[in-house]
Amino acid sequence: MNDGDVSRQIQQMVRFIHQEAEEKANEISVSAEEEFNIEKLQLVEAEKKKIRQEYEKKEKQVEVRKKIEYSMQLNASRIKVLQAQDDVVNEMKESAAKELLNVSRDHHVYKTLLKDVIVQSLVRLKEPAVLLRCRKDDVPLVESVLDSAKEEYASKVNVHPPEIFVDNVHLPPAPSHHNAHGPFCSGGVVIASRDGKIVCENTLDARLDVAFNKKLPEVRLVVFFGMHFAYLFALVADPQVALWSGCCLKGRIESSTTEKE
Repeated sequence: MNDGDVSRQIQQMVRFIHQEAEEKANEISVSAEEEFNIEKLQLVEAEKKKIRQEYEKKEKQVEVRKKIEYSMQLNASRIKVLQAQDDVVNEMKESAAKELLNVSRDHHVYKTLLKDVIVQSLVRLKEPAVLLRCRKDDVPLVESVLDSAKEEYASKVNVHPPEIFVDNVHLPPAPSHHNAHGPFCSGGVVIASRDGKIVCENTLDARLDVAFNKKLPEVRLVVFFGMHFAYLFALVADPQVALWSGCCLKGRIESSTTEKE
């Protein structure tokens, strides 16, 4: 083998070594790039997951805040409606209380009423002797019906007529402009046992309170369900009238709330 053959073999071996080295380098480069891409994808997915979790957390917080705000607004609206309902019911009671003042102005009707409430009170107490208290202006009327009231009670309960003592201390007078905020009584009587342990308050104001509290659920049902049905009927019959009615009701609620504040 001459020097030329040796040289060609050496060059061939060198080329083979270079080729092997380049192939190995390419494999390492491809492997490194794949690992880099995999690592990068994992990091990106991890960050995406983290961002999604944070977004979901914030979204839930926003939903919770919305629900809280909605609940607060709903409760505030309910309070306004309930307050407006109470104002309407109280206005009805005040109107009824004003009408009570007309009862004592008709002396014939009021005299009969006084006798009836005295008999009713005696039946409740069933005492042989009682103390009666009334308004100062009602003393003559009360004294004029005492005997007939005693007899009617005695015949109803089948006992002897009781002793009735008219108290020197009187009930407050009817409400007036001079005594708008003081105690008042629209009429009627208060009857107690002689020892004061049993008391039957049978004034017109007390009877109004009892009737009002007893009928309050029915009043609310009739008044407010009636209002809603009337509004729905108006909505079908004439939308413009219904719109006006709804605006009036809303304005009443808002004005009532403003006054309370």
